Amino acid sequence: MRNQPDPFAPPKRQRAARLNSLLWILDPLERDANYIRRKMFGCDAAYLDEKLYLVVADRDEPWNGVMVCTSHERHAALIAEMPSLAPHPELGKWLHLPQTDEAFEAIAAKLVALALARDPRLGVVPKPKSRRRKSWRTDE
Repeated sequence: MRNQPDPFAPPKRQRAARLNSLLWILDPLERDANYIRRKMFGCDAAYLDEKLYLVVADRDEPWNGVMVCTSHERHAALIAEMPSLAPHPELGKWLHLPQTDEAFEAIAAKLVALALARDPRLGVVPKPKSRRRKSWRTDE
C-alpha cells in the first residue's frame, strides 16, 4: 500500500495570510463608490476611478508606511506641502511616508483627503496587464 497524503493536512506551499495593520488609513475611501482595494506585492493598494493613488504597507523597511503614487514632476509640490514625504528608496517615482514619522497619522489622513478630492498631484494610471501569448503547436 502506497503512502497516501493526509487529506486534512494544509497545502505544503501555503503562505500565511498577513493582515496589514495600516488598513485603517484606507477606511475613509470605502465610502467612495469608485474605490477598489487590491493586494499588490504583499501591500494594499487603493484605486479611485481606476487610478492607483496610495499603497499602505506594514512590512520591513522600505516597505513600511504609505506610498504616494505620483510622478517625478509632482514630487516638489507635494514635498513642499508635506516635508515628511521623500522619494521611495526602491520606487523613486513614488513618494514615501514612513510609519516612523512623528506626524504619520495626520499626514496619512491628509493624503487620503487629497485622494478623495482627486488632487491632480496624486494618482497614476496603471499600465494594462500584458496578455501572455499561448504557444500553439501544430504538428501537421
